[in-house]
Amino acid sequence: MEKGEKSMMSQVFSSPFFGVTLCIATYEFGIWCNRKLKTPIANPLLIAIALVIVVLKIAHISLEDFNQGGDVISMFLAPATACLAMSIYSQYEQLKANLLPILIGSAVGSAVSMGSVYGMCRLFCLDEKLTISMLPKSVTTPIAMELVSQNGGVVPVTVAAVVVTGIMGAMLAPFLIRLFGVHNPVAVGVAIGTCSHALGTTKAVELGEIEGAMSGIAIGTAGLMTVLFSMLIS
Repeated sequence: MEKGEKSMMSQVFSSPFFGVTLCIATYEFGIWCNRKLKTPIANPLLIAIALVIVVLKIAHISLEDFNQGGDVISMFLAPATACLAMSIYSQYEQLKANLLPILIGSAVGSAVSMGSVYGMCRLFCLDEKLTISMLPKSVTTPIAMELVSQNGGVVPVTVAAVVVTGIMGAMLAPFLIRLFGVHNPVAVGVAIGTCSHALGTTKAVELGEIEGAMSGIAIGTAGLMTVLFSMLIS
């Protein structure tokens, strides 16, 4: 490839449009695979992440160039999470009737999540920075990133932990619900939203309207509980 062509390709790859297009295209392919295979294991986000990594490696595109567009996608994380309020509003009566169980469930779930991470980090002798970075793995990315950056953790580690947790929740939630015989839609939604934030909530929405709404409210309550508990642990 000639020098001029290399320069032109470099400009294309470093353009925000390239990163956005790649994210959308790979995710759409992931959705198509999920519909065809009809299994939680074929998670669209997991497929999209794998494809993006392959493309970046094959084309020798730096992460910095890709993030020109990836950061544009990240900008919509908070508004997308806020949109879950619409489903919560539609289930206002359910929320009002089950407010105390939702708050208690979110608090217990957050405490167990953070306590188990803290215990495992101590067991494997991880340093304080990594421990702080892993603690908010079960809350939505904007809250986790802000919490970790304020406490001196490593934000990229946090993002990876949050994404993996969310994907695992979306993949395993239906199986675990059947395994433990959970039939109450409010309990199902709160459990999914508390342990696997917005990514898990996408699966809760598929399970039912009540499950999706309760999972959405659990994201906020679990985020608040995690902030409070992190003040006690740190």
